[in-house]
Amino acid sequence: MTDLSPAPQKRVKTLRPLSMLVPFIAPYKGTLLLAMIALLVSSAALLAMPMAVRNVIDHGFSAADAANVNRYFFVLLLFALIIGFFGAARAYFVNWLGERVVADLRDQVFRHVIRMDPTFFEVTRVGEVLSRLTADTTLIQSISGVGISIVLRSSIQFVGALALLAYTNVQLMGLLVIVLPLVIVPILLIGRWVRRLSKDTQDRVADASGHAEEILNAVEIVQAFTAEELESQRFGSAVESSFRVAVRRIRVRALLTTVGTSGVFGALIFVLWVGAKAVLDGELSGGELGQFVLYAIFVGASAAALSEFWGEVQRASGAMERIAELLQVVPAIQSPSEPLVLPATIDGRVSFEAVDFSYPSRPSELALNGFNLTIAAGENIAFVGPSGAGKSTLFQLLLRFYNTGAGRILIDDIDISLADPEAIRRCLGIVPQETTIFGATAAENIRFGKPGASLEEIRAAAKAASADEFIDNLPQGYDTFLGEKGARLSGGQKQRIAIARAVLRDPKILLLDEATSALDAESERLVQTALERLQQNRTTMVIAHRLATVLKADRIVVLEAGQIQDVGTHGALLKRNALYARMVQLQFGDAGV
Repeated sequence: MTDLSPAPQKRVKTLRPLSMLVPFIAPYKGTLLLAMIALLVSSAALLAMPMAVRNVIDHGFSAADAANVNRYFFVLLLFALIIGFFGAARAYFVNWLGERVVADLRDQVFRHVIRMDPTFFEVTRVGEVLSRLTADTTLIQSISGVGISIVLRSSIQFVGALALLAYTNVQLMGLLVIVLPLVIVPILLIGRWVRRLSKDTQDRVADASGHAEEILNAVEIVQAFTAEELESQRFGSAVESSFRVAVRRIRVRALLTTVGTSGVFGALIFVLWVGAKAVLDGELSGGELGQFVLYAIFVGASAAALSEFWGEVQRASGAMERIAELLQVVPAIQSPSEPLVLPATIDGRVSFEAVDFSYPSRPSELALNGFNLTIAAGENIAFVGPSGAGKSTLFQLLLRFYNTGAGRILIDDIDISLADPEAIRRCLGIVPQETTIFGATAAENIRFGKPGASLEEIRAAAKAASADEFIDNLPQGYDTFLGEKGARLSGGQKQRIAIARAVLRDPKILLLDEATSALDAESERLVQTALERLQQNRTTMVIAHRLATVLKADRIVVLEAGQIQDVGTHGALLKRNALYARMVQLQFGDAGV
């Protein structure tokens, strides 16, 4: 597992991370070609203008060539129109390409992250991922759109103007070539410094984002413990740390701009001084010097633009390096190269064969130890035991969130580790203890169980889950926005939404994770009724804390320290199993005995 925390790490000194953008640009070769054509035409027109200016200076102001003045200026106007039109076309195509590339990059990053296993999220803060998905891709957008446009235009104009400088006057151009490297080398060195500071800035921003995301997701707890000021100070410290690094980057970036602009134009001024002396000595015509001046300005402006943008390129390279780290993380749970195919309809048999498992964060502690259990199709089986006994671990392994350390798990005699995890999960439905409600409508939250389901199917599922009545009473019925995390619903209503999802999914194997443990009596009654309907004609595995659930199970499995201590009915276990009898006594009093 790659650690994505913003700890100090080895920095590369090249722009190699930006090469990862090539596969994202490749599908849009046509747009890139149009942009290049527009760029070449506009640049050619720009580079041809000084020649027309030379003719105006050398010939347009003499009485003999007075008739040609209009033609010279018409040519200049034509060049200006070509530069304007094709420059706009270049900007449009390149900016479109930049937006498209970043949209595709964000999409791929999200698709990659959403398929990561729980181990990844144990060591990676969600805020860190969001920072890479938003802030880092925004930096890349700045160079993949406008940035590419500036770099390509300035590079072509720089090279073209240098070549035409040589055509105009080799001696002056030679002086320029000698002086310019004295400026360019410091620019490259300072640019690397900017890149390192840029990556540090992004890491600090990710720190602050991660902290804010964590606190805002638990804002009620923060307020309940009157910790607003404490958390505000902690967030302020993270922001201040980010600011300090950013200021260092800004200072170095300012130094880069100063060295680049002053150095380039200083070199040009020196060369032009030499050229002015050549005109006075009669070695150069006024038109030639004017042409050289314009080309020298093009060289200077292009070099200045490239040096100014070099800092942005360095920042984007650092951002792409961070995104590359994310894309290179390989999930521990993957589909085999040739997965076994589950039948279209399964019976719902489940077998655990000598399963050992330890969580990656606690490798020396067995959560399951030699676990053996066979569950018949259509059986209702409950799991009870103290906290940490391994009940939830069974569900996580069955859902392929983790791989077993030893042994295997079978569904209808098919080893789930040899099948596609998505195919396995399509056979399962889960009603968790803490239901997740998305910031969407009631209908969309239920449809999560079966994308593409019609409103009639959603209504039928809601009725089966005893949710139809309260949904109809919402302000816009099934089209009511339920708020962040279902803020507009009670605990019982959230659970019934979760049951409706499971009904709509219609799984052959149903997992109930303490689905009624946090509800009041009335909500529990409604939810329990809905669960009883849901359990019909399917294999049901229940993590049970409520007596009603235990009593109706075909078998009860008593777990302790990752091992099966006993299996039987409620009555049999009460008589022969001291742990079970004690749990019933503690949780339900004498009524359970």
